[in-house]
Amino acid sequence: MTQTVDRIEATGSPQARVDAWLSRFEAALATRDAEAAAALFAVDSYWRDLVAFTWTLKTVEGRDGVADLLGACLDRIEPSGFRTTETPTEADGVTEAWLEFETATGRAKGHLRLKDEGAWTLLTSLRELKGFEERRNEQRSKGVEHGVVRGRKSWAEKREEEQTRLGYEEQPYVVVIGGGQGGIALGARLRQLDVPALVLERDERPGDSWRKRYKNLCLHDPVWYDHLPYLPFPDNWPVFAPKDKIADWLEMYTRLMEVPYWTSTEVTSASWDEEKQQWLVTVVREGEELVLTPRHVVFATGMSGKPNLPSFPGMDDFDGDQHHSSRHPGPDAYAGKKAVVVGSNNSAHDICAALWEHGADVTMVQRSSTHIVKSDSLMDLGLGDLYSERAVQAGITTDKADMIFASIPYRIMPQFQIPVYDAIRERDKDFYARLEAAGFRHDWGDDGSGLFLKYLRRGSGYYIDVGAAELVADGKIKLAHGQVDHLKRDAVVLSDGTELEADVVVYATGYGSMNGWVADLVGQETADLVGKCWGLGSDTTKDPGPWEGEQRNMWKPTRQEGLWFHGGNLHQSRHYSLYLALQLKARYEGIPTPVFGRQEVHHKS
Repeated sequence: MTQTVDRIEATGSPQARVDAWLSRFEAALATRDAEAAAALFAVDSYWRDLVAFTWTLKTVEGRDGVADLLGACLDRIEPSGFRTTETPTEADGVTEAWLEFETATGRAKGHLRLKDEGAWTLLTSLRELKGFEERRNEQRSKGVEHGVVRGRKSWAEKREEEQTRLGYEEQPYVVVIGGGQGGIALGARLRQLDVPALVLERDERPGDSWRKRYKNLCLHDPVWYDHLPYLPFPDNWPVFAPKDKIADWLEMYTRLMEVPYWTSTEVTSASWDEEKQQWLVTVVREGEELVLTPRHVVFATGMSGKPNLPSFPGMDDFDGDQHHSSRHPGPDAYAGKKAVVVGSNNSAHDICAALWEHGADVTMVQRSSTHIVKSDSLMDLGLGDLYSERAVQAGITTDKADMIFASIPYRIMPQFQIPVYDAIRERDKDFYARLEAAGFRHDWGDDGSGLFLKYLRRGSGYYIDVGAAELVADGKIKLAHGQVDHLKRDAVVLSDGTELEADVVVYATGYGSMNGWVADLVGQETADLVGKCWGLGSDTTKDPGPWEGEQRNMWKPTRQEGLWFHGGNLHQSRHYSLYLALQLKARYEGIPTPVFGRQEVHHKS
């Protein structure tokens, strides 16, 4: 592409500059001139689209990428009506503006960062489908049929009848496998969009995925980051919610939002019927086997759903207790015992601290370096501008915070994050000096971008310190380094020959890719077809290239027809459940959804 564009007029108000750009952009779109529209972007530019143009989650880079996207999508999307929703701002040579616009099928919002040479970043996100709006605000259900009606059924009777029929006399259009926070959030979205869906949970109660974890588990993210769709936590909710409060909230939320939800239901297999274009999902519900036939299956089994349980020689010979961290019962039974925790990330630190508090002799086995950030510093410097009480007071709603975060393309996110972690490094330099003096191997990520990029790239390798790291720095939690070679009757033996006496071994060894559940339930061939979940292709540790631009397979169409993945933390479950629900709703209503730039598969697991 060789075309150039006049530099955006640097004089005038931010509003005038944005209006001028939008006018030229919309004019180019109206005449279907993809090259002219692309020329309005800077040479170094990024357009992140969440379903509005591409019917997927897609980021394109540079003018060539913009032209490719528009050349493929313009005729059917028919975007129009671009306008600002609040007064644009300007700082450090960048003008920022919040936008809204319409497409042929929906209403959308966006965000623009404008430099002198053109658009630097553009976010476009579908928010609702025309004619299929959520039943909220002026669209809300009346809740009652006024007048006198013979044989009238109450709300509760209608709900009970629906629950009785769904999965038996009537088949769901969508089956969501996994009833944790992700499945519940998506189930609520689909309910509001009138998409027949059924969430399947193997535990006895909603929230058990939290309720059954070790007793001292708390969220490390603050309350402002963790709201579910439609129903935010009350103003007196703890900043860091204990796991039992989260469990009870999820159970209550499921009932109040009337999420179609089966407990004590184990999915035993699933297969795609190509001829009928539907799934055959075999489940055992409270001892009864039945087959569901949805058009779509969503794996909402969670990033922390497929435990990586290692297989070391001698495990069968070990006389003590051993288990994965996901099965850790809590510290009570191990007072006075020698505990070895294999791993050094979030769960490992939490478990080590609780064991130490209850009188155990604790050794942490650090197999690789870990990034640690103190909770107070992260809340202030890392999250405070978006998810905090001060952000709320500044008018940053949860939705606006989500959109601000989404507006930063992953390719350039490190340049936003590195200064944050440089400031944290300086603020807490004494803490890091003590930690490293104790022998802890610490890192800041491959490029110094810290926790958020580690999470997005690999979902591991960090700990938000709420006290355990102080125990490590003080030597109260002992440290050992290296890989486990084998177990003996009463010890863990490392590859250098070091023997760690143990009465209990906790394997805080993380979790596998979500497509491991696909391998188990559908088959390895399908798991290989869709490929690895999570990661950006950043070519950093545990996130091999090539560059993907978005997180692999998450919240978007995969290479297997009718197969989707949904997961992540509470923030992601809340925000991205909207886009996944809209994609499913469009298909349910027969709206054409041609996908632009469907993800290639570079890694199978």
